[in-house]
Amino acid sequence: MKKFILFAMVFALLTSCSSKSSNGELVGVKGKKWHPEKPYGMSLVPGGSFTMGKSDEDRPAVQDAPAKTVTVRSFYMDETEITNSEYRQFVFWVRDSIVRTRLAVLADQIGETGMDDSGSKSKDGGIGQFAFKDADTTDLSVWDKYMLDNYYSLMDGYEGRKLNHDVDLILDSAEYPDEYYSEVMDTMYLPIEEAFNGNRPWDVKKFVYRYKWLDIEEAAKAKNKGKRRRDFIKTDTVEVYPDTTAWIRDFAYSYNEPMHNDYFWHDAYGSYPVVGVSWEQAKAFCDWRTLNKNAVIKKGRAHVNSFRLPSEAEWEYAARGGLEGGTYPWGGPYAKNDRGCFMANFKPLRGDYAADQALYTVEADAYQPNDYNMYNMAGNVSEWTASSYEANAYEYMSTMNPSVNDKKNMRKVIRGGSWKDVAFFLQVSSRDFEYADSARSYVGFRTVQDYMGTDVTQSKNTAR
Repeated sequence: MKKFILFAMVFALLTSCSSKSSNGELVGVKGKKWHPEKPYGMSLVPGGSFTMGKSDEDRPAVQDAPAKTVTVRSFYMDETEITNSEYRQFVFWVRDSIVRTRLAVLADQIGETGMDDSGSKSKDGGIGQFAFKDADTTDLSVWDKYMLDNYYSLMDGYEGRKLNHDVDLILDSAEYPDEYYSEVMDTMYLPIEEAFNGNRPWDVKKFVYRYKWLDIEEAAKAKNKGKRRRDFIKTDTVEVYPDTTAWIRDFAYSYNEPMHNDYFWHDAYGSYPVVGVSWEQAKAFCDWRTLNKNAVIKKGRAHVNSFRLPSEAEWEYAARGGLEGGTYPWGGPYAKNDRGCFMANFKPLRGDYAADQALYTVEADAYQPNDYNMYNMAGNVSEWTASSYEANAYEYMSTMNPSVNDKKNMRKVIRGGSWKDVAFFLQVSSRDFEYADSARSYVGFRTVQDYMGTDVTQSKNTAR
């Protein structure tokens, strides 16, 4: 009887396996069903076509935005500008990563592994607790041990070795665990001779983010066919701390010291848009945001698409909010509503910055959003885009997902106008530029992420 039951089980197993066979037919590789996930703080902008550029009078006679019909694909976009609080998360991550790396390197140099002689985790609480994860090789997988022996241990820069994030950093100098920890922390502060009023702050010049990216456009050129992948891997190193001196430098003979001293760090401005950030810093933030999100995604799940700066076309399309001929995100043609209230934060009158109830910036979610739920697409701060500024760019750019980004052109398009601009620059079709390495007290940014799939469109002529 037992033999019969065993035979029946084996037969059932074999038949069940054969039922899943393709029988030699082309059925494709079975994958997991994809469910798009809306990123936190973002709204979906459905793809579609629109008339990009100036369809009304070009009063300043700039003539850099002739009307042109283009089409963009669907994408997610931040509902607000990136705030001081959100950007501080990036700055703190960079700072803490640098501190942990220096602690781990010093622990490696002095032979501290965080383990005692018996092979148990040390309880002395010294610098050894911040050693690299692979300092103790007993729990390493076969693969990790192979990589350590053949790659990581041979690299001078400790690249590839994992930091220990299980132990919290100690930032209070009165609680430093040992002299080695104190030595590392001492390197992160300004020198003693630069202390002011007894305060020795962080040396923000050391808050540096280093990342790699693949130059796909260069790799796609016919002349580069056959070259190695490594030939197109680029490395950028960017100081991440905002340039707070922009509040002083941008306005001569103007008292803006309180904004310089408090705007980025003080909790009172946490929900205000970050400024003093260059185009290069904004790109670094996008890379970090992608890295930070993918780091917590469980194995087996697909990584999220990269966060990035919007193209000029994407920005204008999102700013219009589905209104085909609107002058402003709210339509227009005026910057006031029917009750006489200003619809955005800008400079309404000559010398009068506060007529709209705001002298400088306002909270990132102030005023009413447009129909795509985007706040402050006009006014507050101008916003970086990924596009390079060319006066004649509209003449040669593609009509499908247009993007003009010349790496040699340091002039980058900013859109939306700011708290110090007149109403013309608030128009959804107005263009302006700043240099990529410049930081201004009136320029911020927001990010976008590609939507996976093409079935979400704004077209009214498509049957569903």
